[in-house]
Amino acid sequence: MGKHAPPRWDRRMQQRLARGEAAALGELYDRFASLVHSQAHWVLDDDAAADQVTREVFGYVWENPDAYDPRQGSMRSWVARLTHGQAVHRLREQERAATAETGGGADDLEQRVRRAAVAARADYIVTSMPAPLRAALELAYHQRRDYRQTAADLGVTEDEARRRLRLGLQLLATAGAPALDGSPPPEPEQRS
Repeated sequence: MGKHAPPRWDRRMQQRLARGEAAALGELYDRFASLVHSQAHWVLDDDAAADQVTREVFGYVWENPDAYDPRQGSMRSWVARLTHGQAVHRLREQERAATAETGGGADDLEQRVRRAAVAARADYIVTSMPAPLRAALELAYHQRRDYRQTAADLGVTEDEARRRLRLGLQLLATAGAPALDGSPPPEPEQRS
């Protein structure tokens, strides 16, 4: 399951960061570093560049804790937006440099930026959806469970598991993403 923190945790973390508590930055890093790095890597397809974006994002958070507005969403979503913005900025810089050397490439850049935006929106939707829907989707896609196995794992009826998966997929479809891991969703099973 994703690490979806309650709003109280977000506000306390912001206050601790504003006081300059290094331990708060460490805790924030432990919680979100893998999200930041994987999102940056997805956009840039480069470990070294993703490492750099990760450092830049956490540096920004450390220097600007008041830039976070709890009314605009969770700290996780704020960190994800910062990451997306920084990774896209770095990608555009890389593409501009490559275009200056070789010419062309703007269409490929925009396609990569659009894919990154869809991935960021899908991540936000998944982490914002109600926990029962998120749990069903994570079982179905990350652990490759069908609706019967999902129902058994969650201790709900098969109809309820199908309902949760259907609602979760409908929410996820609003991001333009086919699935959590980028693979096409499984074919729906027919009711008998």
